[in-house]
Amino acid sequence: MTSSTRHARRLAAAIAAIGLSATVAATLPPAAAAAAPARTTDVRIIGINDFHGNLEPPAGSSGRVTLSDGTTVDAGGAVYLATHVKQLRAEVRNSLVISSGDNVGASPLTSALFHDEPTIDFLDSLGVLSGTVGNHEFDEGYKELQRMQFGGCHPTDGCQFRPTFPGANFPFLGANVTFDNGMPALLPFTVTFSGGQPIAVIGVTLHDLPSVVTPEAIEGLKFGDEVKAINNTSKLLDFFGIRAQIVSMHQGNNTEGGGPNDCKIAPGPAVDIAQKVSPSVDAIFTGHSHQQYNCQINDPAGHPRTVIQGSSFGRLLSVVDLKIDNRTHDVLRDQTTAHNEIVTRTVTPDPATQALVDEAKAKAAPIGNKTVGTITADLLKDGGTTGESTLGEVIADAQLEGTQSNNAVIAITNPGGIRADLNYASSSAGEGDGVVTYAEAFTVQPFSNIMQTITLTGTNLKNVLEQQWQAGGIVRVLQVSSSLHFTYSQSAPIGSKITSVTVNGQPLDPNATYRVSVNNFLAAGGDGFTEFTKGTDLAGGPVDLDAFTAYLTAHPNLAPPALDRVTATP
Repeated sequence: MTSSTRHARRLAAAIAAIGLSATVAATLPPAAAAAAPARTTDVRIIGINDFHGNLEPPAGSSGRVTLSDGTTVDAGGAVYLATHVKQLRAEVRNSLVISSGDNVGASPLTSALFHDEPTIDFLDSLGVLSGTVGNHEFDEGYKELQRMQFGGCHPTDGCQFRPTFPGANFPFLGANVTFDNGMPALLPFTVTFSGGQPIAVIGVTLHDLPSVVTPEAIEGLKFGDEVKAINNTSKLLDFFGIRAQIVSMHQGNNTEGGGPNDCKIAPGPAVDIAQKVSPSVDAIFTGHSHQQYNCQINDPAGHPRTVIQGSSFGRLLSVVDLKIDNRTHDVLRDQTTAHNEIVTRTVTPDPATQALVDEAKAKAAPIGNKTVGTITADLLKDGGTTGESTLGEVIADAQLEGTQSNNAVIAITNPGGIRADLNYASSSAGEGDGVVTYAEAFTVQPFSNIMQTITLTGTNLKNVLEQQWQAGGIVRVLQVSSSLHFTYSQSAPIGSKITSVTVNGQPLDPNATYRVSVNNFLAAGGDGFTEFTKGTDLAGGPVDLDAFTAYLTAHPNLAPPALDRVTATP
């Protein structure tokens, strides 16, 4: 039986069983009804989000959780996550595990080298019930997403991790993902029984997903409004009598500080959606923004509802405990409790997961442990007060150097493409302090984007820089090569923030042309930088990772550059 058939039969059986249980309950004599052991059933939902194939404990700041008082705790790693899940399951008999997207993609080499098959195996071992698709599930296109779901060897590389790949045991969900003709491209929901109670999980991904992936990856697909998709699906579930409804959504908000269980949440899409989604939905698990929060946000009827997110990379588990009325099958919302649990590294590693991780590490080691360069201090991905970062500047310089044959004078890269710090301290491979391995470089630049050099006018270039500030409070400060400097005003309105730009020390000429190197994601207008699509005379270059590793090799004992390329004024 195929995986798709199993998922379809599971849904059909669950819906049929709900109808049968309603019929039986209606015909039971009073004495039988009185014999019911309890009025409610406890069900625990355990959520993960944005795991990104982090089988090994993430390094540096990516492997720490910030507490409410500003202190940090080391967290993450599949062997510890598995133990925490088992402990949480042991506390509540009826427990379910769900994922809110980006399980795969932008992964470290240990998973990515094998097209994230080890990560799917790991999630299967956790007994994951459902996996909402995130934007990174589409990194290699819809066909690869289907292979992840239903199995089979990679069409180009074959099965490199194990002789066969069976695919995920859990369904991929996307209620708002359709083909161009309007037909569903993914299952909208899944239904299961826990403690005898029917529970539905509705999955949606971000409607603006086309802005964060390359166009060819989602050719033939459409991504609809999240609220409309959730509410239509919820109405269908209501019709079938499925009252306990959970939303697993790959969309989130940013925060303004706080610990894992604080609600210092900034305005944004997750809050907007939560305020509009049907009151039939009992809790909302979010993702995408890699933030930590545990909130109560009123639904359209004015009733508080849990909205939660658990950071990223397996550092937190979002836990929502429900009490379900055995008669109505609905969640008693006022008795819901929730918390984000830190995946501490002080628990005993799960043996089966340890064996899986060790296997992946051993098979990746011949490639991953190769030395590609040396550094004198940490190169950090997070920006300083102006948004520029030491690692971002190094990557932009590497991309400029790697595209000199295209006559490039400027290189620009997007901050979202930089996935981890490059740490001075030795990794677990034992290569030594300051030594950079291929695996570490890959973790920083895992997308294998192609460098492209385009010609922009000075006006185009200024417009690109203005697009760093977008509607809805979105700010993405681009990382630029040493040849480009700019100043922006923090108080100026969107569209007029850039006050000065220089190229190789000379003021930007609006009418002159400049050869600018960017990755193919930005060249296609990704992350809202649509001005790049006006570029002309496109010339191809190396893979961004290859440019990065070549630069590290060519510049041994590389020191962090000064953060002086971006200036902010009041």
